[in-house]
Amino acid sequence: MADPLEHATGIERQELLAMQAGNDDPFNMKVLKKAAGTRENPTLVPSCFDARIVGCICEEHATAVTWLWLHKDNPRRCECGHWYKLVEKQPLH
Repeated sequence: MADPLEHATGIERQELLAMQAGNDDPFNMKVLKKAAGTRENPTLVPSCFDARIVGCICEEHATAVTWLWLHKDNPRRCECGHWYKLVEKQPLH
């Protein structure tokens, strides 16, 4: 079978090229691990846009997710006290 990269076009080709270059998460789909989560050291969430929705699993065995909108230049605190901050990421070209 031929190399998939030879047949891929558009966004699929961009994804394959990004993965080939070592970026195993070109669309930021992986779950982020919480950092310290304080106001001074929030968990950084990459985004190509000025806003992004984030789900916080507040406790280790929680069965529900707390959803919140993050906006550029505006760190946000979840109900559980954990802080998040949106950081700019360049989109795939």
